[in-house]
Amino acid sequence: MLFLGAPVLYAVLIGSVYQKGKVVEMPIVVVNEDSGPMSETFIDMLNDNESVHIARILPSLFNSKDVAIDHEATTIVHIPRNFSADVQQSRLPEITIFVDGANTLTSNTAMMAVNIVATTMKAGVLIQSQMKKGVPEYIASQQFEPFKTTIVRQNIRSGNYLYFMLPGVLITVLQQVLLLGLALSFSTEFEKNTFGELVSRMSNPFGLILVKVLPYLLMSVGILVFYWLMSFYYKVPLHTDFWWFILCTFVFILAASLIGILVSIAIPSQLKATEILMVVATPAFILSGFTWPSSLMPSWVQWIADAIPTTHYLRIYRMLFVQQADLYHTYRPLIILSIICAVCLFFSVLLLFIKMRKSRKNQLAE
Repeated sequence: MLFLGAPVLYAVLIGSVYQKGKVVEMPIVVVNEDSGPMSETFIDMLNDNESVHIARILPSLFNSKDVAIDHEATTIVHIPRNFSADVQQSRLPEITIFVDGANTLTSNTAMMAVNIVATTMKAGVLIQSQMKKGVPEYIASQQFEPFKTTIVRQNIRSGNYLYFMLPGVLITVLQQVLLLGLALSFSTEFEKNTFGELVSRMSNPFGLILVKVLPYLLMSVGILVFYWLMSFYYKVPLHTDFWWFILCTFVFILAASLIGILVSIAIPSQLKATEILMVVATPAFILSGFTWPSSLMPSWVQWIADAIPTTHYLRIYRMLFVQQADLYHTYRPLIILSIICAVCLFFSVLLLFIKMRKSRKNQLAE
């Protein structure tokens, strides 16, 4: 089943992830301080571009960064006050495009789409105004621009692929190590028929789970310290709220560990438990939305991605270290990680209680 099923599963899954083949409908935020006819035309032209869609239109720049993060918007377009009047009076107003470089692929796509719309509008406005003055069209098309566009790149550290890819890959590897290591935690006991002895020493299912998880939590601390030292060697900037990051990391490690525990209890075979978690862990980075936008994936793929801890932890990492977002932006992925922990712990305890009860009955029967 693994040999035949995994290639088919990955072909369908990864094919569905990249099904659209190009980045389209990337959310952007428009700050319109003008509300004149020119700005409305510009907004309509943005709506007509397939590469972007306007997630929100704001009256001012105040809180626009937070709104953009909430909507996962990579670009903020600022249309200044009196933009329409200044264009008509040849005062050369300026549209500013703030580009969030946290993901090079999506930010470049959105920036190019907005820039194309601005360039097209410039040409149209200029040609029409010059032609009204009697200037031939071919001469009008070569005149100066009616307004300026300025691109401001933010969070550009992701432009360095070392800063962008290394942490994402290392986090995915950490999850895979936890899953595969804990896949053997209880399945080994079942295969070697030592589960009864374990139950006789520890009768509490919570205690049994803690005994299995605690060594991996402690080893994870060592791995994270090593990653931290690597950041100094490779000069990767890591600046954020330390204790909040520690809390998010602990919940992530606990979620991955409890998934491994649950599968290990449910599948009493070392080989089968390992194979199942390999199937889960292998496409985790692709499904996480770290490089390819999750909004472009089919809904059923997003549901699978949301069940994998890496998806939410990489979002937390990007917000804290790349986008320098406020802590409250990480509440949602942290809550989802906590839900994964609670669900896996509940079913782990339930299955473990059933198997412990069965083991005691077998011991009494003997």
